[in-house]
Amino acid sequence: MAKSDKINFSTPSGFPEFLPSEKRLEVYLLDNIRRVFESYGFTPIETPAVERLEVLQAKGNQGDNIIYGIDPILPPNRQAEKEKAGETGSEARALKFDQTVPLAAYIARHLNELTFPFARYQTDVVFRGERAKDGRFRQFRQCDIDVVARRELSLLYDAQMPAIITEIFEAVNIGNFLIRINNRKILTGFFQSVGIEETKIKTCIGIIDNLEKIGEAKVKQALEKEGIIAEHTQKIIDFISINGTIDQVLDKLNHLAENLPDAEQFNLGVTELATVISGVRNLGVSENRFCIDLSIARGLDYYTGTVYETTLLGHEALGSICSGGRYEELVGTFLGEKMPGVGISIGLTRLISRLLKAGILSPLSATPAQVMVVNMQADLMPVYLNVSQDLRRAGINVVTNFDKRPLGKQFQLADKQGIQFCVIIGSEEAAAQKSSLKDLNSGEQIEVTLDNLAGEIQKRLG
Repeated sequence: MAKSDKINFSTPSGFPEFLPSEKRLEVYLLDNIRRVFESYGFTPIETPAVERLEVLQAKGNQGDNIIYGIDPILPPNRQAEKEKAGETGSEARALKFDQTVPLAAYIARHLNELTFPFARYQTDVVFRGERAKDGRFRQFRQCDIDVVARRELSLLYDAQMPAIITEIFEAVNIGNFLIRINNRKILTGFFQSVGIEETKIKTCIGIIDNLEKIGEAKVKQALEKEGIIAEHTQKIIDFISINGTIDQVLDKLNHLAENLPDAEQFNLGVTELATVISGVRNLGVSENRFCIDLSIARGLDYYTGTVYETTLLGHEALGSICSGGRYEELVGTFLGEKMPGVGISIGLTRLISRLLKAGILSPLSATPAQVMVVNMQADLMPVYLNVSQDLRRAGINVVTNFDKRPLGKQFQLADKQGIQFCVIIGSEEAAAQKSSLKDLNSGEQIEVTLDNLAGEIQKRLG
């Protein structure tokens, strides 16, 4: 191939590719996430990577997300089939940009086969046409849970979400984190009570949601640009700045409710928030893991009640590491009935890249193997294979070195992959049914009978 014909095989911008040690970290995190999800009774599903475009765009589902369309690309010798293969109009298809809209379609497709409330989790890959930059990807894995009901959904499902978030992040030991909880009805009700026009409330909530990103001064400017007078702007800033302990904030909200005009929506939000907080406490979540933050709004319009954002303390610049909330209308879009739901999402690909860069997590070893059976001489390969299988049957991950090379080189190969133990068997050891076990971490080497080899390795692995 001529130099000018060289193929560019680098990954497309925004499409990540993990090394084995990073991929093993992802699998480790996924295993912990799945374990916690399933401990609360969530069941796995997987929806197609491709959905009909009309599904993804129904009733404003797309929001500000840029969708990747799917068009068939025919080989040069089949161009005559192009028109036949093309998919246009209602048959246009695209890659899914999140898990929630496909969930709504999934429920509509399988309504009579599911039991409600329907609690599912997904750990699929999604695609968005975002501007690729550090920590932002066009292809990424999301770990979502949602509970969806027909007509009514207990607020205790909302209370479970912080318990689940807490168990996941404590299990993977990422440090101190804080789950910030609010209720959109409180914000909507407050705006109504101070006289903000109904048509501007969602826009105002979206502006407030950017408080941490743009700061108080720019929030004020943005509100005033929307025609909110300075007096109302200051009231909004003062309101979302209310802080204190959980009980202090609830007391302040209850006091406000007694004095606000037209406070029906506000009161409902406060009541719902108090119910959720009570449930979180009853689930045993430590008080240092969650708080009420009235500035949390979640910019997506479909959230209607409880909302959550999780922040890693000391690393607030990373942004939310897990977020979500309650919605009333989204899932019922395709069925024309009320189907309330509540859910959370962990953008795992983005989270891993941030935590690795910040040094909060480290890649795992490049291989899951814990032991290498080294190759001392070709005629002993039947012994090596037999020993390897005995160790695997004992639950130990083993790689057998099929290539004969100097012993030191084999030790280097094992060490480079993060393999802790090497099993050494030469002619004398094989005849005596013994082996040498070398710990590459400590440098210690001991003699062990083949009958006791698995037990000794298990003991040393802990």
